[in-house]
Amino acid sequence: MNKKQNEWNFVHNIAENANWTPGLREIFNYRDLGLKEGTNGDYIAHIIKANGKEMKDEVKEWHIHECEFQFVLVLNGWAKFEYEGEGVKTIRKGDAINQRPKIAHREIDCSKDFEVLEIVAPANFKTKIVSDPNK
Repeated sequence: MNKKQNEWNFVHNIAENANWTPGLREIFNYRDLGLKEGTNGDYIAHIIKANGKEMKDEVKEWHIHECEFQFVLVLNGWAKFEYEGEGVKTIRKGDAINQRPKIAHREIDCSKDFEVLEIVAPANFKTKIVSDPNK
């Protein structure tokens, strides 16, 4: 264990006390799992689920996340994404994605019951709109 990890805190995030809030995208609700505070900002983990709103947002545009690590596990439903150099991928319940840092991607569509667990490092990552990498 490195020195930085020695400064992490134990976190027990209780499901029945879940606090669902707005987040990056208006069409989803977010449940922070406490990893940001537990790792002093090294990681963030949240559950993201569709909330029934239907609108276009920036994530349907090509974008990148300025991060060092991003992992997604589909808990429910499905979504279709296009990834730079990887093509169109449909991710379904039980599927996992290790999304390499700064890969350009865009969401094409998702089911009304789409729900994922996402873990990202660092916790304060930024999202930037980028040009279509296929042009």
